[in-house]
Amino acid sequence: MEIHHFEHGWVTPAVSYALSVLGSLLGLICATRLRAARTGGGRAWWLTLSAVAIGGTGIWTMHFVAMLGFSVVGTPIRYDAALTAASSLLAIAAVGAGMMVVFGGERARPLRIVAGGLLAGLGVAAMHYMGMRAMHLHGEIGYDRTRVIASVVIAVVAATIALWLTVTVRKPAVIFGAALIMGIAVNGMHFTGMSAISVRPHPGDAVPSGASATAMLVPIGVAVLFGVLGLMYALMAAPTDEDRAAAAYLAARLEHGEPAAPPQHGTGPIPQQRGSALGGATWTYRDRSSHR
Repeated sequence: MEIHHFEHGWVTPAVSYALSVLGSLLGLICATRLRAARTGGGRAWWLTLSAVAIGGTGIWTMHFVAMLGFSVVGTPIRYDAALTAASSLLAIAAVGAGMMVVFGGERARPLRIVAGGLLAGLGVAAMHYMGMRAMHLHGEIGYDRTRVIASVVIAVVAATIALWLTVTVRKPAVIFGAALIMGIAVNGMHFTGMSAISVRPHPGDAVPSGASATAMLVPIGVAVLFGVLGLMYALMAAPTDEDRAAAAYLAARLEHGEPAAPPQHGTGPIPQQRGSALGGATWTYRDRSSHR
């Protein structure tokens, strides 16, 4: 049967690439916070957010949006909603498992990256073909073995590179460039896997069971929107390294009975300590010129 991968032109691949870059960008930023985390709870929190960003938005949502442009002439396409949802969880779990291997210790880091990339890549490939398994139509789907193997290899290589980037990139410009490269790799894996598909027709008049892609678009879109906003809020609300250093400096001075900002000669504000209702301390400032 005749297959179209770009039913709506370049809209779906362009949006899917943008989503993969966005998810990769947020995931890499979360990874920088993961490296700076000093507690087990903080590390678990940022690892989870990074896995959700890369696996959920960067990989699975990209896959779903790209599938909106897939069509087979002569048959409607429906999706098993439960299996589709399970594939999203698999993508997040695969990326999270790979990151746990990489960040599980400092020893043998290169070997950890390779092992984590293999685990995450195979999981991502399994997510892709689970999503294809969820597709119902009037026909039997077949796959070209060579292209399937190529898609799995791309998934493993892309996952390995992604995990390597989570432990190396730090500068904003480098993170953005890395996200662009990850987006190319994720889309390359998806469309290589899609090019392996062939469909043999099975005559039928009834509409296949399941939900249409457009019907699933609204709930998935809402979930992605709130997920991205939640990730951005978590990143903006979390203290930076400078914030933690300043807090540690102030705490050390207060512990030794010293003012947080000692008076300086000349003009400028004079710090004054006031007791707070919670037993802590707050600081206000008054102008030195009023005492001259």
